[in-house]
Amino acid sequence: MTTQRDRWTVGFDADDTLWHHERFYQLTQARFAELLGSYAERDHLNERLLAAERRNLGHYGFGVKGFVLSMIETAIEVTEDRVPAAVIGELLSAGREMLAHPIDLLPHARDAVTSAAEMGRVVLITKGDLLDQERKLAQSGLGDLFDAVEIVSDKTPVIYARIFGRLGGLRQAMVGNSVKSDVLPAIEAGAWGVHVPHRLAWALDHADAPQTHPRFREIATLGELPQLLSELEHMPSTMSPQ
Repeated sequence: MTTQRDRWTVGFDADDTLWHHERFYQLTQARFAELLGSYAERDHLNERLLAAERRNLGHYGFGVKGFVLSMIETAIEVTEDRVPAAVIGELLSAGREMLAHPIDLLPHARDAVTSAAEMGRVVLITKGDLLDQERKLAQSGLGDLFDAVEIVSDKTPVIYARIFGRLGGLRQAMVGNSVKSDVLPAIEAGAWGVHVPHRLAWALDHADAPQTHPRFREIATLGELPQLLSELEHMPSTMSPQ
């Protein structure tokens, strides 16, 4: 017997979907550029830092700690091993500030999760540092709304298939600001991919939206999610990936 809880399983991304996140990285990166401004131009520093982040993803994963280590590595490189200890201390301090920043929910975040929970199961699916993500969820005040919380090392089709397969539901959807992490792998796993663009984006998280895919949707804000889910219930519940 199908119940109300079986109608949907909806996954939500956390950072820059439910609460602000990328702006703290950009503020810290600006501080990094100021600290090393006597050694290199801002654009060059940003390019070197991005290269270090890309190089280090496989070692440190996603999150503040890996970002800080990449800043320190870049500082050592651009100064040819002459970076002052005081600068390293400033970068470490900036990282600690990032790990302590207050949570500021994006518009409609609570209402969107609450509405989705009334239609089925909701799960938070986020990547990054375990302690930091747990802290942010606890401070967000949204934790009690979720049926499950998944903090993963990366978001892949296999990960989404495992999570949605365990939770079930006639339909599954993943809601997030990243086409690369939240939309494409979720669609490949058989779910709907719902893109909620954010004005700030990490350069390494860019991907083109699959505009022609039948399970892709884009909404301007989370406030549009309840109506979208209602509309999708009239679509076929199973569709083969293209």
